[in-house]
Amino acid sequence: MSANILEIENLGVTFSTESGDVPAVRGVSLHVRPGETLALVGESGSGKSTVALAAMGLLPGNARASGRASVDGTDVIGAAEAELTGLRGRTVSMVFQEPATALDPLTRIGAQIAEVVRNHRPVSARDAASSAVELLDRVGIPDPERRASAYPFQLSGGQRQRVVIAMAIANAPGLLIADEPTTALDVTVQAEILDLLRALAADSGTGVLLVTHNMGVVADFADRVAVMLEGEVVETGPVEEVLLRPSHEYTKRLLGAVPRLAVAGAGGGAEPRLAAAAGGTVPQPADAKSRRGVPETTAVAGAPAEAPVVELHDVSVRFGRGPRAVRALQDVSLTLRAGETLGLVGESGSGKSTAARVALGLVQPASGSVSLFGTGLGRARGRKRRALLAGVGVVLQDPVASLDARMSVAECVAEPLRVHRRGMPAAERRARVAEVLERVRLPRELANRGPRELSGGQRQRVSLARALVLDPRLLVADEPTSALDVSVQQTVLDVIAELQAELGFACLFVSHDLAVVQQFAQRVVVMRAGRVEEEGATAATLTHPETDYTRRLIAAVPVPDPVLQRLRRTERQAALAAAGTEGRA
Repeated sequence: MSANILEIENLGVTFSTESGDVPAVRGVSLHVRPGETLALVGESGSGKSTVALAAMGLLPGNARASGRASVDGTDVIGAAEAELTGLRGRTVSMVFQEPATALDPLTRIGAQIAEVVRNHRPVSARDAASSAVELLDRVGIPDPERRASAYPFQLSGGQRQRVVIAMAIANAPGLLIADEPTTALDVTVQAEILDLLRALAADSGTGVLLVTHNMGVVADFADRVAVMLEGEVVETGPVEEVLLRPSHEYTKRLLGAVPRLAVAGAGGGAEPRLAAAAGGTVPQPADAKSRRGVPETTAVAGAPAEAPVVELHDVSVRFGRGPRAVRALQDVSLTLRAGETLGLVGESGSGKSTAARVALGLVQPASGSVSLFGTGLGRARGRKRRALLAGVGVVLQDPVASLDARMSVAECVAEPLRVHRRGMPAAERRARVAEVLERVRLPRELANRGPRELSGGQRQRVSLARALVLDPRLLVADEPTSALDVSVQQTVLDVIAELQAELGFACLFVSHDLAVVQQFAQRVVVMRAGRVEEEGATAATLTHPETDYTRRLIAAVPVPDPVLQRLRRTERQAALAAAGTEGRA
């Protein structure tokens, strides 16, 4: 038995491509002790996910690995597949970045979890099914008995990620490799999952290799940090040392790009210190008109009022029929005008993505009305409907599901042009694709690659490029930065802001990242269980929330300061215990 559950020494990984060999990892050495969490951070494409795949023995066929990687004393590099199969799922498990790639769309989620249990434990099918329900409950899936019979497409993105985490911890592994495990989760569920993983490490001695770009998660969860740049580890050390006193210039730049939520607590505590730690001032509350969600615009006397870009009026949505029907939205109303950005926030399953899909005409409401550019969407048919939707660009939460793996990047971006501008010459279409790829900061040489040859962050920028290629009047962005590291995230937000200022399009911005919403949106709607919980000007709503639910959301946001984050976590858990809801955010 090794003293370390994971040991990596002088690891090198090179990929063979059509354009030649591409070195992805060079000379990486690191270790994880039982019960310890090592965070591996760095920008998209830095090689951190490649290191995680190498530790699982899951490198693709075009990869060549050198050096040594061992899990609990078993060498992974060069091991036979039979030996690796016995290791995976029992000794080491992995939570992948994108749950859509880890779940079978044709199998109920309870059966998928039960299969993982039975692969490594001699239990009956009935006991495995019971274990699946217990695991769903542990990771915070509501009504786990009913959800166990659901298919992956019937769950939200955050709920699918929790299912993947349940599968990973099903057999209490000695090493858990978590590749962006909280990417798709709202802040309250993220806090719950981190509490769960922290308890797992403490109770069973599970070591954790955490791959993430979220510095707040690193501060909240990691014991040590290794920073990667262009395939190499440039800095490593205890979490407080690296995050509070970084020595490498790259680490300093990375931390400088982290968006920080400025909040003001009504009763003192840690929240005012958060604003001070962010190096900024606490925004002042807006006037009453702004708090009611009225855009701060001045009407010209005698001028006709411009129709809202999107308007939902008393919209309700139900999925399914009879007693098993799920009420996704109930009497939701919102308005979005030209040039404005409206942030939709709330927990996973709160209905924010469903509201966005209603605005796109992808979900038919059971009651209420929807208008797009002043035209009732329910009445638009044929060419009229296509003309309306041609003015909408969409960035979905999961780039793997939204990009056709059979197409090149250039073909994916050009697809809306082929559909809506059929007469555009091929040369003009290629020029437009090259232009928009450049605007989202993607090198032109990536145009001929397939989506699966790109990192998660690069794929999300391809999705953004495709959404912007038609110069839309409305951009619907459902978690557009969830897969991006902090520096690329800022670049993408800057690109959207620049284009919005230039073209004047409206943006419906769905996100669980309150710091990004505070930075990017003028107004915010807080949703809970299919209803609008609170709405208003972003600065006022997030610094002086009126409801307990919004205050709990803000309290669950991790900050990239380990000392401050420990204090915030203690205060949050004490508040939960006092409210009689310990263990739930």
